[in-house]
Amino acid sequence: MKKKETFNIHGSNLLSRIKELIEEGNITSIAINDKHGKELMNFSLTMGVVAAVIAPMLAAVGALALFIGECSLTIEREEPDAEEETK
Repeated sequence: MKKKETFNIHGSNLLSRIKELIEEGNITSIAINDKHGKELMNFSLTMGVVAAVIAPMLAAVGALALFIGECSLTIEREEPDAEEETK
């Protein structure tokens, strides 16, 4: 089951927050929207994503963070099903 969460964040904290979320490991996608709701960037993460794939994405996020003030970060997490937890 997938669960969406949205955070309001300042651009200067954007890159560090995304790195924290990636380290959690259960994130399947990340979307960055401006304060008006316009999608600026959207990328998917899959299990086993290697650093070579993440590095260019983080560089793009870092460049974007320089130009935006307030934004929202929407993440999609893979949550274990209740049936799987009871087994």
